Amino acid sequence: MFDFTEELKKLPHAPGVYLMHDKNDVILYVGKAIDLYNRVHQYFQTGYKRSPKIEKMVSHIAWFEYILCDSEIEALVLECNLIKEHRPHYNTMLTDDKGYPYIRITTEEDYPRILYSHQMHRDHSRYFGPYTNSKSVKDIIDLLKKLYHIRSCSKKLPKEIGLDRPCLYYQIGQCQAPCQAYISKEAYREHVDNAIRFLSGHHQTVLHELEARMKKLSEEMEFEQAAEVRDLIESVRHIASRQRMNNTSNDDRDIIAMASNHMNEGVISVFFIREGKMIGREHFHMTGIQSETYGDVMSAFMKQYYASTPFLPKEIIVEQAVTEASVIEEYLSSRRGNQVHILIPQKGEKKQLLKLAKDNAFLVLKQDMEKMKREKERTEGACRELAELIGVPSARRLEAFDISHISGYHSVASMVVFENGKARRNEYRKFRLKTIDGPDDYASMKEVLTRRFTDERFRVLPDILMMDGGKGQVNIALEVLSGLNIRIPVCGMVKDDHHRTRGLYYNNVELDFPANTQAFQMITHLQDEAHRFAIEYHRSLRNKSQIHSVLDDIPGIGPARRKELMAYFKDIEKIKEAGPDELSKVPSMNKKTAEAVYHFFHQKPDQTDS
Repeated sequence: MFDFTEELKKLPHAPGVYLMHDKNDVILYVGKAIDLYNRVHQYFQTGYKRSPKIEKMVSHIAWFEYILCDSEIEALVLECNLIKEHRPHYNTMLTDDKGYPYIRITTEEDYPRILYSHQMHRDHSRYFGPYTNSKSVKDIIDLLKKLYHIRSCSKKLPKEIGLDRPCLYYQIGQCQAPCQAYISKEAYREHVDNAIRFLSGHHQTVLHELEARMKKLSEEMEFEQAAEVRDLIESVRHIASRQRMNNTSNDDRDIIAMASNHMNEGVISVFFIREGKMIGREHFHMTGIQSETYGDVMSAFMKQYYASTPFLPKEIIVEQAVTEASVIEEYLSSRRGNQVHILIPQKGEKKQLLKLAKDNAFLVLKQDMEKMKREKERTEGACRELAELIGVPSARRLEAFDISHISGYHSVASMVVFENGKARRNEYRKFRLKTIDGPDDYASMKEVLTRRFTDERFRVLPDILMMDGGKGQVNIALEVLSGLNIRIPVCGMVKDDHHRTRGLYYNNVELDFPANTQAFQMITHLQDEAHRFAIEYHRSLRNKSQIHSVLDDIPGIGPARRKELMAYFKDIEKIKEAGPDELSKVPSMNKKTAEAVYHFFHQKPDQTDS
């Protein structure tokens, strides 16, 4: 039994992070403190004024734990990571987990490439972005290939110059084949510099050059080529129009505004200004903001959002004071490498941009209210329907299991998790059967469930255990749970003759429910996910085994050569069809090994091993 009086006495006067747990070990709340003793005591002091949300959270606390840190900054980083990992119910949560693409130019290479990048790394490349629309990034890359003929291949130049034929991009006029030395290093660099100027916002020079080229081609009656240049001009104008908001300053800044309602939800709108140009905007939904101050909500947003964002602006413009602003500034400055400022403008251009962002946030909130209501009914409403159908207190967390094999071959199992009607894919698990040989589904399920409910890493128990099958699978699950002294409702997901979800088997009764209900659709999705996940795992093991059984039996072929053969030919059948000369083209293959592979696949029947 957790003794609050004694444990509170043990709290140190030091910075750290604290985690509040309920009776099922679910993490309710994660917080940080510069003084753990003073901060945690406040939750349990009689008469201390707390918000209704925190009062409700305190009533569910069964025990707490804490992690000591060297500084408040270290505690802030740890708090961000723990909130993102556990997504506690009583923390103010950023519900969107978005990533933003970049355009990367590998300026450190002799012949730089232009690439789509999901992240900005600490290397010697030049990055542009982040962009809020991945299609825009691909459009810009395509345009720059047409304008400046910059390569995007993976060839190592100049080392691999002349080793292979020019690729398709050379044939269609989007690359000048530096891989064949058809263009000098200096001329190619000039193309790259022009592309960098374009990405930096200097579009007018490009437009003037293209217009002059189109006019010249028209005068020469080269109308087809002139039309191609005309299309390029339209593409340049379209991309330039996306960056239409110019500043007198070239600083990078984020403009952040918030709109909220009485339903515990809000929208935060962010305008991205990069090098004085607005490159896009994005909206983020926040939950759990009821009774929270503006400063607390914005503090929670900044910590969660900027913890996973690779690019940090010089300025963050907000409407009001942000809780822990100085600590957040210090943390972001250490990540950026120079000072980051959180500013509250009183007038001027920044104030106008802030108003525009706030208007956008209210517009999105209004538009999304009905959508959010429908989504909540589809997910949380489905959980309520299911709980009412079988008569249990909660169906918030569901775990479903399925077995996959072909005549007992590589028997595997899947575990999928739904919370509040949504798939939690980061909590899916795969099991490879260790003790069962042959197609024994009941014994296989018994092993899997025993492993799942005796593994200390699975700290959270489901509200309902969902089995893929009827009475037999349910009884196996009940037997395992009873032996472990665990009480959890168990349902069987029953299918019809066409392998479609038909109903639920619970307490020795098959329950039918209308196919048009949210609960029925959620159960169908859950069952399909469990089956899909098991099949995918089984297929991956089967493919690995097939590759092993064919290639690893050839003298001289180990894991490294097997991998290179598959990478080069892509397919076992193509390896079988290849001659010794073609097999020798694989980098690690010598003549002797290539002949061994060829003879292995072309030996006569009477030469095979008995």
